[in-house]
Amino acid sequence: MPKEEKVENAVESKAVKAAATKKANARKPKAAKTAKPRKVSASRPKKAKTAKPKAKKATKTAPEASVEKAQLLSSEVVYQGPLFRVLHDKLIEPSGKHNERDVIRHSGSVVILAIDRSKGKKDPWIVVERQYRHAANQYLWELPAGKLDPGEDALAGAQRELAEETGYSAKKWKPLVEYYASPGFLGESMKVFVAEGLVAGDAHPEDDEQIEFRLVKLSEALKMIEKGKILDGKTLTSILLYARKLAGKRKK
Repeated sequence: MPKEEKVENAVESKAVKAAATKKANARKPKAAKTAKPRKVSASRPKKAKTAKPKAKKATKTAPEASVEKAQLLSSEVVYQGPLFRVLHDKLIEPSGKHNERDVIRHSGSVVILAIDRSKGKKDPWIVVERQYRHAANQYLWELPAGKLDPGEDALAGAQRELAEETGYSAKKWKPLVEYYASPGFLGESMKVFVAEGLVAGDAHPEDDEQIEFRLVKLSEALKMIEKGKILDGKTLTSILLYARKLAGKRKK
């Protein structure tokens, strides 16, 4: 076989093989590319937010007065007067301590904060008295007040005292506060009443009383207190407490 023919046959043979390979490859289906699964990080379940219970504010309550009483061993009257008596007591106190006390016993008193709102509700007028007090060695501005008779009802006593000292009566009465002026040696309880709806009348004080009274605005009475012109304890207590309560009502 000539050399050129051999070369042509070899080339033709290679071409046939290439074509066969190409057909075979065309018949084989291409493997589908599978997507690699992404790594999903396991998310931690979120904790449900639970509402924290709000702590309730502790309500401020005044401590209750102790009901414990002393054991009285003996009691001697060392003075007896028309208004009070003085006792010398031997006792065992609630703590268990033995003691001796000199005490002034008194049937109690009433104080009247007489209010006139007819001229102004925001700044009402108050009935005040001026009289000489020998124990203080000076004239004092005070609210009407007086001693209760033994067994007398406090409200009835307050109505009586207001009428005697000022001539006023009142349509509306309500208690304001009760306190002890000097409990270290004085057993006198003072009950304060607010009297409103005043009706004027004739005063008839007792023979040993010389009382001058007038009406002042609440604001003026507070200024007198600030300036030291009112020194009487019952008057300070009553006016200041009333003014505080009145201011509290306005804020609501």
